[in-house]
Amino acid sequence: MEIILLEDVKSLGKKGEIVDVSDGYARNYVLPKKLGVEANSKNRNDLKLQKANADKIAKEQLEAAKELAGVLETKQVTLTMKSGEGGKAFGSISSKEIAQAAKEQCDLELDKKKIQLAEPIKALGVYEVGVKLHPKVTGTLKVKVIEA
Repeated sequence: MEIILLEDVKSLGKKGEIVDVSDGYARNYVLPKKLGVEANSKNRNDLKLQKANADKIAKEQLEAAKELAGVLETKQVTLTMKSGEGGKAFGSISSKEIAQAAKEQCDLELDKKKIQLAEPIKALGVYEVGVKLHPKVTGTLKVKVIEA
């Protein structure tokens, strides 16, 4: 019996795949637990429509991420940091502070987890910080750190 999986099943496959299982396994396990539905013509057509819709949404999200990356290239965020003699900084600037400053200064909603800092910024200057907007798109935001 052919089954369209509604969820990932460890021994069978991923969600949306059409797999061939024995009739007993389908009747006694897959169908009662709503892990899959029978692969008849109506359900196959529904699966095609769902995949087409998912592809369309993914494409729109990719385009929006590319657009936001273009906007990020033109923006600059300024943060202040206390420093002592010789420009030695006290403390550091983390991705959380960068995200907060981007929201206040540029009106951009950036998730702090998407900001790619190898380590916190601990010196004055201008830095280019990567922002992962989409699995395929990474933008760059300029962060200017000045003395308080």
